Amino acid sequence: MKTLAELGDLRGKRVLVRSDLNVPLDGQTITDDGRIRASLPTITQLTQAGARVVVCAHLGRPKGAPDPQFSLAPVAARLGELLGTDVAFADDTVGESARSTVEALQDGQVALLENLRFNPGETSKDEAERGAFADQLAQLADAYVSDGFGVVHRAQASVYDIATRLPAAMGGLVQTEVDVLQRLTSDPERPYAVVLGGAKVSDKLGVIDNLLGTADRLLIGGGMVFTFLKAQGHEVGKSLLEEDQLATVTEYLERAERDGVEIILPTDVVAATEFSADAEHEVVAADAIPADRMGLDIGPDSAKHFADKLADCRTVFWNGPMGAFEMAPYASGTETVARALVEATKGGALTVVGGGDSAAAVRQLGFADSDFGHISTGGGASLEYLEGKELPGLSVFDGEEG
Repeated sequence: MKTLAELGDLRGKRVLVRSDLNVPLDGQTITDDGRIRASLPTITQLTQAGARVVVCAHLGRPKGAPDPQFSLAPVAARLGELLGTDVAFADDTVGESARSTVEALQDGQVALLENLRFNPGETSKDEAERGAFADQLAQLADAYVSDGFGVVHRAQASVYDIATRLPAAMGGLVQTEVDVLQRLTSDPERPYAVVLGGAKVSDKLGVIDNLLGTADRLLIGGGMVFTFLKAQGHEVGKSLLEEDQLATVTEYLERAERDGVEIILPTDVVAATEFSADAEHEVVAADAIPADRMGLDIGPDSAKHFADKLADCRTVFWNGPMGAFEMAPYASGTETVARALVEATKGGALTVVGGGDSAAAVRQLGFADSDFGHISTGGGASLEYLEGKELPGLSVFDGEEG
């Protein structure tokens, strides 16, 4: 896979950089700029090389047309603040504003195009429509750099098609992500534990299936745990449950026991009368959840047990919070697991926080990115890599195009 160095002298060249700037917004206020910060090293490297940097990205899920609530204008402002320089903003993707903004760039300057998904060609399933949009993007640049790991699992115009139309390379962020994930999948240092949480077990089926042949321990929390508890014959009250996944989860439990993979489930949970911070709640045994309550966090005994199971690990991957961490009464399990990862990191273990809600959780709970070995910028992409799936935004670099 080509790196930036292999693109040669970039001074005066227009370089289109696909970043992942899909940050959470509260109106026009960015509530977590982690992804913007993660994009800075590659952009800075290019500006210092004298390139004219054209950043492109998406935000949210607009329906292929301009939508002010998904404008990247606030991101352009924050990117400029973090870079310490003005970032020119084009208020369209490949139209007159984009062309004139790029044309005005001088060596070492940066521009950001408006939300790629305002153009239907970006995410189109029709190869011709997607290709036409990629052609228009390619006219704005002399070279392409893929630096948005959070989208490499999508066959989209700015991720896949563009890399077949310009001299292309992977940016430092994508290279780092791939290097870390390779360490998780190719002869990881053991013991190797995977902590999985989040709402739905169906979102994690592929990764559980693949990790049963790789990991030594699987620690299961979050809403997905109740499907596991139900598969063991326990009642789960009003807790989140995917009935249609019970047979699959039962098979996973049997396979793990047969293959010597330890699956650790909570022994107690915080159960509430409703999904609310103000709801009446109590700690109950995981096999005795009252019929009128729902589990919203792993309990204190379970959290301590999870931490103990992580203490001697040399490799840990974590994806998905242990409970509804956004509400204080149900944040303790996630915080305890995070602290266990911090301690493991101090002891020299490779700890990887798998993006998405997990990254948001550790930041919201007051942890620094540097407390962990690596915080991924791509939740879905990380999971699909660990599932063993081919990721279009990576596989395109295996060919001879570009």
